[in-house]
Amino acid sequence: MKYFLKLYRDFILVIPLISHRSLCCSHNTVTTSKKPPRAPLIEVNLLKIAIIGKGNVGTALGKGLSVKHEVKFGHRNPAEPVPDAAKWGEIIILAVPHENADDAITKVKPYADGKVVIDVMNAIGPKMELGISCTTSTAEETQKKLPKARVVKAFNTVFASNQNTGKIGKEQLTAFIAGDDSKAKLTVAQLTRDIGFDPVDVGPLKAARFLDAMAIMIINLAYSYNMGSKIGYRLVTG
Repeated sequence: MKYFLKLYRDFILVIPLISHRSLCCSHNTVTTSKKPPRAPLIEVNLLKIAIIGKGNVGTALGKGLSVKHEVKFGHRNPAEPVPDAAKWGEIIILAVPHENADDAITKVKPYADGKVVIDVMNAIGPKMELGISCTTSTAEETQKKLPKARVVKAFNTVFASNQNTGKIGKEQLTAFIAGDDSKAKLTVAQLTRDIGFDPVDVGPLKAARFLDAMAIMIINLAYSYNMGSKIGYRLVTG
């Protein structure tokens, strides 16, 4: 059986089923009369995309993006050094575990100025709770460390097994995107479309705090509530 968490047009209802005290966003209800801000279509030429990290997430994104773009990995293997990939890439994707973020960011920093940097990381605590304060997000911390980069949060609410297609079966998943640079978000939105996602702009980089919490919720649904990783978010409008 496949499970889908649906967010409808006239309200956004996020109800985590977990009880960890350290997850600040235990439940939020936000009302709106507007349709969700789906990103407009733009033309994105073939891009050089550096993916930092070659675990399940990095590998899945590389598979999905390499259909239309050039991909180069940078990771712990000396044969594929992080600085070489970051220097080569027009776009940099940080797909490393959050505990390795500082090391990865230090290595890409000399080559990140002016580039779109996509933060895919999730801060997960030892009991699968939110491992970062609710007053910030991994993407905001990345932006502080790479002040001249154009940081965008994306892909973090999707399991690696679904990231290379943007779908579960025939069901298209939503790619939620947060960032302060509107042009960078349009580029990232088109990259998600190139894979197969339906991109939705959720606002400034500060909105990445909500995406961090959404990731923790779906991780708990998958593993604490035994739904498995073939689940995903889909924004439904009527």
